[in-house]
Amino acid sequence: MISSGAPNSVRAELVEAPLFSSREAPDKKDGPSTSSGRTGVGNGGEHGARHVAIIMDGNGRWAKRHHLPRAMGHKRGVEAVRRLVRGLGPLGIDCLTLYAFSSENWKRPEEEIADLMGLMRAFIRSDLPEFISNGVKLKIIGDYKVLDTDIVEMLEDALRRTENGTKTIAVALNYGSQQEIARAAARAAEQGEVTVEAIAANLDTADLPPLDLLIRTSGEVRLSNFLLWQAAYAEMWFTEVLWPDFTVAHLEEALASFAQRERRYGGR
Repeated sequence: MISSGAPNSVRAELVEAPLFSSREAPDKKDGPSTSSGRTGVGNGGEHGARHVAIIMDGNGRWAKRHHLPRAMGHKRGVEAVRRLVRGLGPLGIDCLTLYAFSSENWKRPEEEIADLMGLMRAFIRSDLPEFISNGVKLKIIGDYKVLDTDIVEMLEDALRRTENGTKTIAVALNYGSQQEIARAAARAAEQGEVTVEAIAANLDTADLPPLDLLIRTSGEVRLSNFLLWQAAYAEMWFTEVLWPDFTVAHLEEALASFAQRERRYGGR
């Protein structure tokens, strides 16, 4: 979740570095994740996790801890995203979902929201070429079409231009899981009988691998209306590390923990 807006001077700095390196995309694993054979986090996804989601929390607290403006905490949070995604190649993850702007974030001051929308525009312009050149497929989950018209147009252009990517970065924008489930149930009702399978087929994430691991930074231990349905049998990993300090090493630690867990899905 985004913790602060940023002034123009900071906003320019937020997009100065490319998001992705030129590493080749890892081979995809067939079938769902299982508890067998997960012995590490080396090449090829030996941990078994195909889909990892992160609640990126703690930018504001990071700034306060370092006696800096909140905007600088957000700047460092964006740098953490870039640092993390550059290191994903060897880890064998097919999809990374990031909680960027929740449906509850509209409660923030109008000036802050305007700053966040400006940052979004700048980020898309700066990093879209990197998505394309590195075979990354962008996916948006959430009701993003209520955003400003020009942002919606930019996002839909990015979705079209990256649709043939082989690895996915899903970004949650104006996303709330309760709202997502309600929309999916309403669509299922229009189509016929409302079943678990029918609701799942109408979720924003229906075309993504099942969620394996959900991570939250900053010491908070709650889901904050994020992927509630998808997390039903996901493993969870919480860390005191504030988002701007989160690194690939922390992700590897989470994946190593995941690799040691036995997933029973209600069985024995």
